[in-house]
Order: sequence, then structure tokens, then C-alpha cells
Amino acid sequence: MNEFVFIFAGFGVGLIVGLTGVGGGSLMTPLLIFAFGVKPHLAIGTDLLFAAFTKMGGTVNLARSRLIDWRIVGQVAAGSIPATLITLYILRDLGPADPAIQSLMTTTLGVALLFTAAAMLYKAIRGKTAPTKIDPALLDQATRPKHWSLPVLFGAVLGTLVTLTSVGAGAIGVIVLMLLYPALPMPRIVAADIAHAVPLTLVAGLGHASIGSVDWMLLAKLLAGSLPGIWLGTYLMHKTSDRIIRSLLSVLLAYAGAKLISI
Repeated sequence: MNEFVFIFAGFGVGLIVGLTGVGGGSLMTPLLIFAFGVKPHLAIGTDLLFAAFTKMGGTVNLARSRLIDWRIVGQVAAGSIPATLITLYILRDLGPADPAIQSLMTTTLGVALLFTAAAMLYKAIRGKTAPTKIDPALLDQATRPKHWSLPVLFGAVLGTLVTLTSVGAGAIGVIVLMLLYPALPMPRIVAADIAHAVPLTLVAGLGHASIGSVDWMLLAKLLAGSLPGIWLGTYLMHKTSDRIIRSLLSVLLAYAGAKLISI
């Protein structure tokens, strides 16, 4: 019976990700901790690989459509991957099951969820502030930030946050990319965010696996539900009110974040 519960949970999260583009980490990690009693370090490690495998298919499709600006992905990854490796080294040295590390993870996760909720609410209220199309001649200029260090610094913060909490590569990533590349069309911002999330969550997830923070059987059950869920969500995307769903989810994530901080 528990197997079907986890498969259904994966399906539900996959459906919401497909409908809204919200990162699975902000939904799956608190669900595993509160609903299923999974220890925080196992929930975070398992969810990182869950996010990596879930978004791989989307990245392949986006690459075939030539929507991914690999320059942006590389700029952000230049900061996120080294920060992820450093964070993993610290976690390995201290031990992910240490009570102090568990407390740091839950508190950081709570703060990340509050930021994600605020970012989602902002997107729901303001809508798409980035352009939807751009002149091909201006595309090269649109993929250049005001300063080369900004994507690297953002990537470093994002890498640390994602490694500690599995949250941040979705809604927070999109908002910051919109600020760094304001002239870039929204589809390309989302595509760059998804493409960058794959190596980031894969490296972080494999790092967690190396220190024993991944439940492989749980991961398989979640993926069995999430893959068809994402397919259905993307199919229904244009038939559902994005703003209503994002507004409701922002309230839910804010509640989960506040509860994690109070633990």
C-alpha cells in the first residue's frame, strides 16, 4: 500500500511541476518530511536526484527546440557547481545525520520555502514581465549580464542553497534570471533555468548518495509517478489558470516554511 502512496505523491508533484514550472524540491521535500516522516537529510538527498531525473527529459526537448542559451547555463554553473562541491565536502566532514546539521537543514529549508513562496506570489501577481520574443540580432546582447561576476555569484548562492535544502532551482532561479537578463524572452529564461537545474541537482544528489543520504527505493517509487504526472501537467498547462495555482501554492509553501523554521 505504501508503494502506491509514494507513486501517487510523485504523480501529484509531477502534475503540479508540469502545470506551473515550480521546482519539485519546494513541494516534494516538505511532503516527505511532514506527510511520510522521512528524515530531512534523506528527504533532501532523494529529492535532489528526483529533480535531476525528472528535468532531464524536459531539457532534451528544450534543447531540440533550440530554446536553451548554453552561455547562461555555463555562467551560472560556474558558480553553482563549485559551491555545491564545497558544501558537500563540509556535509561529508560533519556528517549529514548530525543533529546540528539536521537543524541547519530544516531551518535553511524553511527559509528557502518562504523565499520560494514570495517568488511564486510575485510571479502570480505581476505575470510575465520579460518579453516573449526578441530580435535574433539582439539575442547575443540579451544573454550578456551587466557584469560577468553576477551570474557566478548568484550560482554560488543557489548551489549552496540547493545542496542544503533541494529547494531554489525553480521559482527563485527564474526570478533571479529575469533580473540578470531582463531582455531575454520568458521561454528562454525558463529553459535556461531547467537546463541548469539538471547538472546542479545531479551533482548535489550524487554527492548526497555518496554520504548515504539517498533512499533509492523511495526514489524509484516517486519517479514512477512523477514522469506520467509531468506529461499530463504539460498537456493541461494551457487549460488551467496559472495565477490561481501559483497563488495557492505560495500560501502552502509559506505555511510549510514557517513550520520547518519552528521545529
